[in-house]
Amino acid sequence: MKVNLFNQNTYKNKFLLNGLEFAANNGALFVAGTSLTLSTIIRPLVILATPKTDKQNKQLALIKSLASSAGGYLLILAASIPIAASIKKIDKNPAKYLNSRTIAKLGKGEPKITNSKTYQFATQLFKLGLGAVMATPKSIFTNMFITPFIALNNKIHKKNEKQTYSNNLNSQSDENKTKDLVFKGKGSPLTKGEPLTRGIAKILNMQCFQNFADRFKDTNFAMHIMAITDAVATLTLIDQVNRNKHINNDRKRVLNYNSAIATSLSIGCSYTADAALDGVTDKFIKKFTEANKNSPKLGKYLEGIKIAKPTLILGITYYTIIPFISTFLAERIDRASHTAKKR
Repeated sequence: MKVNLFNQNTYKNKFLLNGLEFAANNGALFVAGTSLTLSTIIRPLVILATPKTDKQNKQLALIKSLASSAGGYLLILAASIPIAASIKKIDKNPAKYLNSRTIAKLGKGEPKITNSKTYQFATQLFKLGLGAVMATPKSIFTNMFITPFIALNNKIHKKNEKQTYSNNLNSQSDENKTKDLVFKGKGSPLTKGEPLTRGIAKILNMQCFQNFADRFKDTNFAMHIMAITDAVATLTLIDQVNRNKHINNDRKRVLNYNSAIATSLSIGCSYTADAALDGVTDKFIKKFTEANKNSPKLGKYLEGIKIAKPTLILGITYYTIIPFISTFLAERIDRASHTAKKR
């Protein structure tokens, strides 16, 4: 006997609909928010539960996770809001910003341009692409936050010892850098609305960009962009950690192995899981569409599903399954490498 886990009310749940609309309107912040939630609650528990692993290596992996989520979310929050707001303006009044040829090419005959797969792909390149652009700054932020987190951890566990780092100066310096970066994001003339909106519209009006969007609209672009983002972020973080003078060299190696293993495994596993769930997703979309066929926001909801699916798969894989494996393996790979060098 088949059990239907979803009824009509489930497909019309306001929380679900609002979440999908948010994912469609601001994919980068949806990804960052999901990562923030999973990395501050689930991942720390998984890391701490890893067996037969050095306590300090666990703590450093935990600190890296918290620093990454905090720095990444702040950056994406500051950068994504103006971009999402600008694209929303174009969504509501495309004729004001796009020429007739662009509307015809990207709209593909849809009554509402936002229902067109080509237009959705084109605009999501800006929304999700922001995550890839911010991958390097995010990793730099992560490295900046690691030092204060380490200082805080040392203060808690070594109350009777003098700190070997100038924690206050470093923390204050990092905070000032953080404030400067955020302030520059908010103070940029592009965040005032029209210049940024018209800049995005100018790119959308480019024929080469339209051809690119039309050609790749049916690809798994959301997963591809997220995978590229994670890879770039990890490579940058490894470089930044190697430059960090406040982390012991032995701990650096383990942390870098941890990051590389986690990213490689999560990307590979996520693509596998994404492909395996295609059938389930298609059935969900079919029933969801039927339940919400009269909704004027149906196109947005379906666009949101395309973003939410890979986000949740990658997030759950990266923050629940992989940390257990990567934290366990990283230390053993470092030991094996160390032993081989001594021979």
